[in-house]
Amino acid sequence: MTLTWARAACSHPALSGVSRAHLGELLEELSPRWWARRESALDRQRGYERRRAEGAGRKPKLEFVDRLLVTLVHLRLGLPHAALAELYRVDRSTVSAAIRQVRPLLAARGFAVPDRPGVRLRTLEDVFAYADFEGVDLRIDGTEVQVRRPRAGRPGRKAFVSGKKKQNTIKTTTFSDQQGRTLFSGVVRPGRMHDQTALRTEGIADQLRRHPEVKAEADSGYQGLAKEFPGQVSAPPKKPAEDACDGDKRAWREMRRRQSSARICVEHTNAEYKQWRPLQRYTGRRETYAETHLAIASLVSDRSARRPTRRRTNTELVLARNTVS
Repeated sequence: MTLTWARAACSHPALSGVSRAHLGELLEELSPRWWARRESALDRQRGYERRRAEGAGRKPKLEFVDRLLVTLVHLRLGLPHAALAELYRVDRSTVSAAIRQVRPLLAARGFAVPDRPGVRLRTLEDVFAYADFEGVDLRIDGTEVQVRRPRAGRPGRKAFVSGKKKQNTIKTTTFSDQQGRTLFSGVVRPGRMHDQTALRTEGIADQLRRHPEVKAEADSGYQGLAKEFPGQVSAPPKKPAEDACDGDKRAWREMRRRQSSARICVEHTNAEYKQWRPLQRYTGRRETYAETHLAIASLVSDRSARRPTRRRTNTELVLARNTVS
């Protein structure tokens, strides 16, 4: 098996999860950063700056394009490092080192902005500032991914037990626009923590106060936030009592249907993440989950940002011709 064959196979969209055009953009964007980090690490290891010209010395076993490819394939399909090492005829530790080097670069890219090439959102402050300036209505939702159970005897072992899933999970919060295009996905916390608690501890409630014009749609887990910000956050209405009249129950069902219809796009956004194997059930170390999630979400945002913006139709009645009195 030659290096050319392995490179051609791993660059296929079915394995890498990205198109070849997208792969070329990633190479152009990340290659200088990887070389800069590599030279900085070598300088620290030597204790002084490079004395020989660039290109001298031992050549790396994997070029940057191959390091990026094995990282993408691992993120997309969850293939073991040993299997990827067999494809490239290198040691498993070489593949492991490549993934450890490239994955932080992908995670630090941020999230692409629709109709704004070159602009990326990296923090919650960026998301709310963008939504305020562009007049974007946010969609907020949490998602859970099952993780390995912490070893017995470790403190905080119960922190990952989700009351909803009855499993050990890690939760993240996703922000999208009206079309389900990713704007931000992060706010990682243990599965035991409620969505409402995460919104307050991570500063999302503070951002709503700083940007009173920003509006958001959320699910029933954020009813407390909707009660605190009634003009900004919309959540499903509470179910009427059992002895309520049929009219109230029909009105509740209709209000819930409309709110769910406006919020369903963020559920589709979370479903895009679950197409990547590590976010279906994460079997790696929990300490690296946040980095893995950010790396995958940034790649998904690149694809979703390319979807054209659907303009809102004008419902104003316009006369076809003037009537003669």
